Amino acid sequence: MPLGSTNERRMLLLGLAGSGLLASCAVVPPEASRDQDQGDLLWPAPPEQPRFAYETALRNLGDITEPTEEEKLRARLTGVGRADGKALAKPSSIAAREGRIFVGDSIRRSILVFDVPRRKVFQFGLRPPGTLAKPTAIALDRGGKLYVADASLRKVFVYDRLGLHLQTIGQPGELHRPTGVAASPDGSLVYVIDRSDNESEQHRVMIYDAEGKLVRELGRRGRREGEFNLPVQAAVTGDGLLHVLDAGNFRVQTFDAEGKFLRSFGQVGTGLGQFARPRNLACDDDGRLYVTDGAFGNLQIFTPAGELLLAVGRGSRRDLPGCYGLISGVAVDETGRIYVADQLFSKVEVLRRLSDQEGRKLLQARG
Repeated sequence: MPLGSTNERRMLLLGLAGSGLLASCAVVPPEASRDQDQGDLLWPAPPEQPRFAYETALRNLGDITEPTEEEKLRARLTGVGRADGKALAKPSSIAAREGRIFVGDSIRRSILVFDVPRRKVFQFGLRPPGTLAKPTAIALDRGGKLYVADASLRKVFVYDRLGLHLQTIGQPGELHRPTGVAASPDGSLVYVIDRSDNESEQHRVMIYDAEGKLVRELGRRGRREGEFNLPVQAAVTGDGLLHVLDAGNFRVQTFDAEGKFLRSFGQVGTGLGQFARPRNLACDDDGRLYVTDGAFGNLQIFTPAGELLLAVGRGSRRDLPGCYGLISGVAVDETGRIYVADQLFSKVEVLRRLSDQEGRKLLQARG
């Protein structure tokens, strides 16, 4: 394929470290032969001006570090590269900030962290009092606190950015099946998507304060405004608005910080801007909303009001850039990079937002 692993690692390391060199490292995708699928590297595809570019895929330590000279020599002499192993088994949720990518893995029952500034991969959630059983969702606040919803233990665990357990949210009997979590930017409010079994009427959002005290309960099962049917995830934009992915109603609902319904968008279907099997939700610092869909194998980007901006990725049974076998979690960091988890291929892909200048240069290089 066109992208070598060394180039991919170098781009990620330079970009996440804040280097201005990244703009000059943009990859010009080659022309694919008609009978060979090489995946997708740019969105939208030329002749439209691209807005996002495939950067790399994260699976293990080798994806964020350069091999040492000794490792390079060993590879040249023996033909065998370093054995980094597979860090990810079944990535389900993601959060990212300041070069740290937190990935919830339901098989490893822990949080895997790709710490680019320190060139490390580590995990936490394996020791009490912060031991995890089934992490289903992750959220970050601007202070660096990480919130992890655990559907099996029926709690939300709070950690610092290095994995030190700080707090546990959820009294016995309070949460039934937390599948999603979001936090206000300042961490003063924590929103937990609590979806009991499919026959239950308790499909709701539980709102907690920073001390873990239950403040209010939002919604119940139903189809009307402010009601939910199989909600799966939530996101809080910089203006403090709460957005809930109401999967069973094929929509995203928006509330103010106190839980007052404001608006919604979305409908069931197979067309652009519609939902068939919505799986996860994220937002960026400008308020745009990102929704992954398991039926389409892609993510769709919307304005805060629900206007479709772009669809990224496609479903595939081949592990190629921009191709997903079982798409799941999504996150967007402060640089505008998108992180997409795929459970079938056990990877997290990194897609970089392009400036107008970069997009125009790629088109000129192509043309």
